[in-house]
Amino acid sequence: MPIVLDADALLVVQKSPELVKGYKSVILTPNVVEFGRLCETLGVKANEEKETGKVEALCKALGGVTIIEKGGKDFISNGTTTLVDDMKGGKKRSGGQGDTLTGSIATFLGWRKAYLDGLWDIGEDKISADELIGLAAFGGSAITRECSRLAFAKKGRSLQASDLTDEVHNAFLNLFGEVDGDEGGSRL
Repeated sequence: MPIVLDADALLVVQKSPELVKGYKSVILTPNVVEFGRLCETLGVKANEEKETGKVEALCKALGGVTIIEKGGKDFISNGTTTLVDDMKGGKKRSGGQGDTLTGSIATFLGWRKAYLDGLWDIGEDKISADELIGLAAFGGSAITRECSRLAFAKKGRSLQASDLTDEVHNAFLNLFGEVDGDEGGSRL
């Protein structure tokens, strides 16, 4: 079963990394401070010349878990495959935006389960269960960045994390289109 860990759950991982080590269905969503603490706990140092080097090294130190290193760009990696989400977000991050991220990831993980269970006719070219973990993490990152962008356009510097919730529907439409209405599906 996939697990998404954010906020205080990351403190638990920091204190007892063996709880998640090697569990490839875990997605960690640390902010800059949490990411630094995890690296320090695990003694992770990486070649800083490579933009994604540190997240890849941390993923490897944790045995292949998926990590979203949140920042100006979100780096999503399992230590082997790394995706970069450089979509424009809002100009302000506020505490609590991780709730939008984890909720969006959970939605994509639910769709992952339906996909793997064969709920939809997908033809013969199937995406692997592991790859779907990374895609769910990327999808959550993309939705959150788009929600943040839309909310910031309306609220400016007064933006609060709760303002992102009002933008989830529009973010899905902007990024993926109106699938139920059969209006072309994905726009990515």
